[in-house]
Amino acid sequence: MVRRVVIMGLLALGVASAASAATHSSTRSRTTARHSTARSSGGLISTSIGPRLGFSVDPDQIVVGGQLQTGFAPNWTLNPGIELGFGDNETVTAINFDAEYHFKLQGSTWAPYAGLGMGVNFIHTDVPSPLPDVNDTVTGLNIILGTTIPAVSKQNMFTEFRVGAGDSAVPEFKGIIGWNFRL
Repeated sequence: MVRRVVIMGLLALGVASAASAATHSSTRSRTTARHSTARSSGGLISTSIGPRLGFSVDPDQIVVGGQLQTGFAPNWTLNPGIELGFGDNETVTAINFDAEYHFKLQGSTWAPYAGLGMGVNFIHTDVPSPLPDVNDTVTGLNIILGTTIPAVSKQNMFTEFRVGAGDSAVPEFKGIIGWNFRL
């Protein structure tokens, strides 16, 4: 039930954001130009930080967390982040190390992206007494598809879907919505 509510909320927000983005022109701020110039010259530039909220499937959980977005080349970012998943008699703490390529769409303020990431997941499973709880640590590959949606000055919303790859993929699927605040 909770998963359906979160999915419907993400879809509604995506539709509302699409309508809003369609009405805005595709102008770039001087700040964005500075970051693009710095990225093209090499080096890491911390561009934004922010919270994220979503859901996961297998285990079925509500997920909260945050990330730092750091540009390192034109259109490329490194995005380390942490997430906590609650529900389905498990608590999952995920530490993600993602690399994403951001596409530029002519005439649009949206910026779709695709990426890969490595995740380290610490899993705590609640087992009914008298048995002890179970703790496990697994790693896996994440395949990421998303889009950045401009919001108010120096802020961007984003939505993304993450699919876990490999035998130990935890979770198998995530839907995330987040907010980035430029530094």
